[in-house]
Amino acid sequence: MRLSTFTAPGRFWRGNLHTHSTRSDGVLPPEEVCRRYHAEGYDFLALTDHFVGRWGYPIVDTVPYRTAGFTTILGAELHSGAMANGELWHILAVGLPADFAPSNSPDFVPRPDQETAAEIAERAVAAGAFVAIAHPQWSGLTLADARAVTAAHAVEVYNHGCATGCDRPDGFAIADLLLTEGRRLSMIATDDAHFSEPDHFGGWVMVKSEENEPGALLAALKRGEFYSTQGPELRDVRVEGDRVIVESSAVGSVIVQGWGTGAKGVHGHSMTRTEVPLDRLLNSPWLRVSVIDAAGKRAWSNPFWRDVAGGNPRHA
Repeated sequence: MRLSTFTAPGRFWRGNLHTHSTRSDGVLPPEEVCRRYHAEGYDFLALTDHFVGRWGYPIVDTVPYRTAGFTTILGAELHSGAMANGELWHILAVGLPADFAPSNSPDFVPRPDQETAAEIAERAVAAGAFVAIAHPQWSGLTLADARAVTAAHAVEVYNHGCATGCDRPDGFAIADLLLTEGRRLSMIATDDAHFSEPDHFGGWVMVKSEENEPGALLAALKRGEFYSTQGPELRDVRVEGDRVIVESSAVGSVIVQGWGTGAKGVHGHSMTRTEVPLDRLLNSPWLRVSVIDAAGKRAWSNPFWRDVAGGNPRHA
């Protein structure tokens, strides 16, 4: 079985899915945020300012900042309902229509008559968005919280702003627990850039698509045809018998993770084709791959399911 991420037609496009500007609590205007991502070699950007009344429920029009080689996807970070810790939910929604109806979220304080996180996530998916549970570790998210948002396509497993700002970048624990319970999710790495600290250009997605165009990119995201990275490249992931074959840029570790405690790593120097035996993972219904280079930078495949051709059961 070869992952559809690597067999789908088209090429990989580099993009950031979580970004802020002066339209909410970022420090740069939208046009400068877009300029910087374009200048740094990104192919696309989703500007996702905070969708609260304090800033007029912004879904920022970034269409004027598109060029022949750079596109944008409209989106927002949605806030509605309280988590178990009493704080307001953060839901990333990429691909929202410009007229997406506001929730009753005037600020970052939960209100008793708000939509729940599950309800606003379902509404965003129905409106055409790719939806992710944002920064679980930073939010203090519990597994019960995460279980409730059944419409989400993905979990944000690495957030660069949370890494640089508070050393809480992780979402893998929540994502792996949901996977083990049978949820079929993908995983994204993002910046969550505000440009108030070194929170930018540190984690991104590589989306496989025939076109660098919002509709095509969104469809590929929903199908899970992408991987996430801090720099290393994934070039192929496939299952052959009792092993996973990983082709990548030069790395020192390749690790396959699965159900429960199942994991197996292979370590070396400048590895570009690595075979990982599945002796500890033979009964795992899902697998995912991490690679780590000599500088400690990582890349992550999406989880893939062994009962589905191409590994990914999601459809746009």
